Amino acid sequence: MTDTTIKVDMLARVEGEGAFKVVVREGKIVGTEFRIFEPPRFFEAFLRGRDHSEAPDITARICGICPVAYQMSSVQAMEMALGVEVSQPIKNLRRLLYCGEWIESHILHAAMLHAPDFLGYASAIDMANDGHADAVKLALDYKKIGNSIVTLVGGREIHPINVKVGGWWKAPKKRDMMKLREDLLRALDMADAFVDFTAALPFPDKERDYTMVCIEEPNGRYPMYEGTRLISNRGMDIPATAFNDHFDEHHVKQSNALQGRMKAGGAYLTGPLPRYNLAYDKLSERAKAAAERSGLGREVKNPYRSIVVRAVESLFAVEEAIRLIEDYEEFDPAAMEITPRAGTGMGASEAPRGMLFHQYTLEEDGSIAKAQIVPPTAQNQPSIEEDLAELIADELDRPHDEIQWLCEQTIRNYDPCISCATHFLDLTIDRG
Repeated sequence: MTDTTIKVDMLARVEGEGAFKVVVREGKIVGTEFRIFEPPRFFEAFLRGRDHSEAPDITARICGICPVAYQMSSVQAMEMALGVEVSQPIKNLRRLLYCGEWIESHILHAAMLHAPDFLGYASAIDMANDGHADAVKLALDYKKIGNSIVTLVGGREIHPINVKVGGWWKAPKKRDMMKLREDLLRALDMADAFVDFTAALPFPDKERDYTMVCIEEPNGRYPMYEGTRLISNRGMDIPATAFNDHFDEHHVKQSNALQGRMKAGGAYLTGPLPRYNLAYDKLSERAKAAAERSGLGREVKNPYRSIVVRAVESLFAVEEAIRLIEDYEEFDPAAMEITPRAGTGMGASEAPRGMLFHQYTLEEDGSIAKAQIVPPTAQNQPSIEEDLAELIADELDRPHDEIQWLCEQTIRNYDPCISCATHFLDLTIDRG
């Protein structure tokens, strides 16, 4: 292969509408584009002028797969702006809701969208029809249990309605939580089996030395809900409130989404690999044993093995959900009292596919003057393009369709949520 262009106008098995292009000249990759062309949805602009209390419900509509992540980052930011410190029971219940989202989202991606790449199938339906029906059924049953957590705690399965600035509209009953615990105990064996399924997949032998970034929680827990600090494998350790001092977003012509880079220079990676690499010691013993059994090791730099890390994180989320349910006691009131005031607040949490940062500025009456939402996929876009250039570079002698397949698989390592990424804040029309 000397001069060619590998181009896919509609990337399949991802959330949203995107495309990619790889340009090869004289046997070398000279250009890569991960293109997000889905129309921008202006969520930051929609939030302006709305009451602070509306943020959790509005931001939840950004994504049907990870609405909890948007709610959790938004309520933390609002509570900081309003000077409210919620109680530990409120925080624990939010973490439980997040566990449900991690389970259902990770399993949807790993089993239905990503596993077909490794096994040579066009879809999970083809997998099921060709000897992998048990694995697909296991994944569907497993995902359903994650959905049940979101339904009970969040009020409904899609776009939960129970999350409130200051806490919850209603705290669940202990008896209902204990019923859910029975399903989660059953899910432990499913989780172990799913780790084993992903570990047996054939992986390209490729690694990259990423700059990895994730949140750090104040209580020493595995990073998920409460991001008070941001850390990296390059020694960064900053308060989450300093996000905009260290990270920048900018437009590129091929994308209807901002791209995130570190102000010190370069792309960075957020998501399962950074969480695993930076917080391995905070996993449960059972999750660590599953990781060891799957051959992951203490450090993972192969992005294709992110599917196994998702399975390990799902197992951890099941265990964490059981622990939170067993420790749960009903509390009243379900929310802290809120007094509107002017202020600015930030919130950072870990969506299944990576770090999600929100910042809001409020007026005296509690209405939203300015909103900033930085989704994981927008932050990961430069890293995706670098993966296409670096991981595919030594595969250019393969047939065109095989290279294309590997490119798509490489992008799906990220579980990109393209709709989440298309959030313009400003629109400028130059009529020249």
